[in-house]
Amino acid sequence: MIPHERSLVKRLEGEPFALIGVNTDANRDMVKDRSKKDQVTWRSFYDRTTQGAICTAWGIRSFPSIYVLDHLGIVRYVGVRGAQMDQAVDKLLAEMKTKQ
Repeated sequence: MIPHERSLVKRLEGEPFALIGVNTDANRDMVKDRSKKDQVTWRSFYDRTTQGAICTAWGIRSFPSIYVLDHLGIVRYVGVRGAQMDQAVDKLLAEMKTKQ
């Protein structure tokens, strides 16, 4: 998934788009090292476990859990990946631009 996420972030540079990650791997230093190696440039939070505050608030029990929110913060898509994620994001960006 990281290569796709990286390309999505790059493609939408300059657009009103944000990708946010949550990580619960046991070793935080390993997470930091892997994020550098995988060139993760987007904000990623460390929540320790799926019982952490972020995971609990969003109902995250397994990974990846994907939520696509619109410009009002409303969850519009859940579980989309790859091309479906691109289509969802592109659709919401187009909607937002027509409402301005």
